[in-house]
Amino acid sequence: MKINFYKIMKLRLLFLLSLLLISVQLVNAQTLPVGLLDNTDDLYRRQQLLGKDSSKISFMVRPVHLSGLNNLLVPGDVDGKTFNDWNKVLWQNPKGNIEVRALPVVWQQQINSHHPYGWNDGAIISAKGYQTSLSAGVFAKIGRLKIQLRPEFVYAANPYFLQTYEADNETAFKSAIANYYNRIDAPERIGNDSYSKANLGQSSIKLDLGSVAIGVSNESLWWGPGVRNSLLMSNNAPGFLHATVNTIRPIQTPIGSFESQIIGGRLEGSGILPPSGLKYSKFDDWRYISGIVFVYQPKWVSGLYLGFDRTFTTYRSEMGTGLGDYFPLFSGLEKKGFQNDETLENSEDGYRRDQIFSLFARWLMPESNSEIYFQFGREDHAWDFRDAFAEPEYSRAYVAGFRKLIPFKSRLEEFVQVGIELTQLEPAGSKASRPTGIWYSHSQLNHGYTNKGQFIGAGIGPDNLQSVDVAWVKGLKRIGFLAERRVHNNGLYYRAVAGQIEPRRHWVDLGLGGNLDWDYKHFVLNARMIYTHSFNYQYRVENQDPNLFWVSDKQDADNLHLKLGLMYRW
Repeated sequence: MKINFYKIMKLRLLFLLSLLLISVQLVNAQTLPVGLLDNTDDLYRRQQLLGKDSSKISFMVRPVHLSGLNNLLVPGDVDGKTFNDWNKVLWQNPKGNIEVRALPVVWQQQINSHHPYGWNDGAIISAKGYQTSLSAGVFAKIGRLKIQLRPEFVYAANPYFLQTYEADNETAFKSAIANYYNRIDAPERIGNDSYSKANLGQSSIKLDLGSVAIGVSNESLWWGPGVRNSLLMSNNAPGFLHATVNTIRPIQTPIGSFESQIIGGRLEGSGILPPSGLKYSKFDDWRYISGIVFVYQPKWVSGLYLGFDRTFTTYRSEMGTGLGDYFPLFSGLEKKGFQNDETLENSEDGYRRDQIFSLFARWLMPESNSEIYFQFGREDHAWDFRDAFAEPEYSRAYVAGFRKLIPFKSRLEEFVQVGIELTQLEPAGSKASRPTGIWYSHSQLNHGYTNKGQFIGAGIGPDNLQSVDVAWVKGLKRIGFLAERRVHNNGLYYRAVAGQIEPRRHWVDLGLGGNLDWDYKHFVLNARMIYTHSFNYQYRVENQDPNLFWVSDKQDADNLHLKLGLMYRW
């Protein structure tokens, strides 16, 4: 019997929407922006490790709606206020169903001494030198209608630095670089001059239906359990305009709770053409992205959250007009289902669209004040179940992590937080016998998986990252140490090497530094300093003779990243 996956997924959608509409009540649908400074939303997640959060929110579908947090108190805050109390009421009618609040003001500044560093910073761009951003706004509630206006402004000095395509490398390397940058809109430098731009930032208009909200938003999204990286959605790029249907709080059912979000949005290009000498110009059209994330917390296993997310991206001018064109999310996962029976061609390729899919899990263990999490994704369909089982590593990537809170000298609400996270986006071993693409780039979409020149998913792009952080924490206060190792785009590197060039020239960054967060009355200070030593910066060595590699003059580089943020909460 032939299974119609499209009909099955439509039935699942109807079932999900029915769950979302189980309860209807009037609540405040204001959100906690993803990455509001570095430590704010993480503070709430930390309370789950302590067993103090009754909301059962997974923190794998963000931004989190404040009403869904059950007014969880912020430890160490002034007078034990919640985050919602940081927003000053500017005006309210006697019934309380209409009000206007002032949102916190956030000012960020950063400097990179030698070359760009930093991710998960929204509209802030990849740049050397000085950069600053400012955001503020208001939140209005008019009955069930919630309006959040929180624009952002960014300025970057954006001085020159050596880029990959300019580096003194061989012809084979130049060819591989040219091929890569014609399949991705991720310029290393945004233009040749200083950069300044205002955008909608964390703004939205939503209709509150109790446990679910529908509307239009420009807010940054984060799907999945990762702390430093997430495969499909993160706050690395500027937020993009999207229609959304999402849960406000977990939907309780006899078998457990559910959270979900479905979006359809618009991705923009950077406007930066490939560097001189590269083959193709960018296809000048915006892209339509559709996505879904779904999280399930089984009733029988406390603290366990299971989920998946999926996105499709295509050029708007090449879309059809049917429901399946706007929401291909509910199509089958097997690639053979897209085959045209008459021409034996892959009809998805004919649509010039790309899909990414991942499965993830997070397990809270409050009895030991710890958690583990994992995300596994594929950048391409498996042909069928046989293919997925035979080569599960094909086009795969993953994020895995562990965190634990250790009481600090038996002091109340003081802990040592230890976190380890591994992110791997380098092509797996099957690349030797089966062509494998580089994550987020695509032969049919010249812009790849980006918005305004920055990766939507993992902020490190197609790189690998291993990091360890240890910090003393108390409420919003944090003093910590961070060590990380980042391997730049090995997919590009291996294509360039291809057995012809010295194989030990991986571009690897070793970073050491610290973080500081401190709150005092109405202010929250955030600071970070990271020193990075780049081995073989831009994959370069001076002596190309493999026999002399260990005595050649390595082309290393050093960078100092300084970041300072200040938030004023009303």
